[in-house]
Amino acid sequence: MENIFSRWNEFKRGKTKKLDVIKFERYLEDNIFALHSELTSQTYKHGAYKQFYIHDPKYRIIHKATVKDRLVHHIVFQELYKIFEPTFIYHSYSSRIDRGTHLAVKNFSQALRKVSKNYTGQAYVLKCDIKKFFHSVSHEKLFEIIKNRVKDTRFLWLIWEIISSFSMVVDNFPQRERERVKRFFAKDKRTAHWQPNLADFRQHIHG
Repeated sequence: MENIFSRWNEFKRGKTKKLDVIKFERYLEDNIFALHSELTSQTYKHGAYKQFYIHDPKYRIIHKATVKDRLVHHIVFQELYKIFEPTFIYHSYSSRIDRGTHLAVKNFSQALRKVSKNYTGQAYVLKCDIKKFFHSVSHEKLFEIIKNRVKDTRFLWLIWEIISSFSMVVDNFPQRERERVKRFFAKDKRTAHWQPNLADFRQHIHG
């Protein structure tokens, strides 16, 4: 329970003036207790996404989850970050602690100076992007990668609930892949004694 309250305090930073955050916090204890109960009993269901459009400056379609679901995202992210962050290459800067665009620009400038021999020669940069990556990434493939590192089936249940909540994914995997995921969870016996202190899930991780 304390873990969820702690994650809430982290989640709401910079969002305290948002109407949906204000509404959630108005009945914070009730909302947190209800979420705790759903996670404990494994009855939590991810809600629908609100779709809208922005220009930043490129035209983008945004899908926004509810505050409750985004809080769950934050809880899960904090645990998965501890697991996967050490596996990332050095020159990966997005959504990492003590990284970001400033360090990326600094390191790029150093590399450019080195490759171009102090700007006296030519240097080449490849700029590329995967079109609609988050719309097309395979749910099953992503889940398989996570399963290689996470072994607690109750935590995996929560992760899959989030992954499978986004219905716009272009998924060409055969039906047997979906059935295999269902069979994986069918083997797990739910327990009433489980508590969603997600920091403890690391003991179930290999390597």
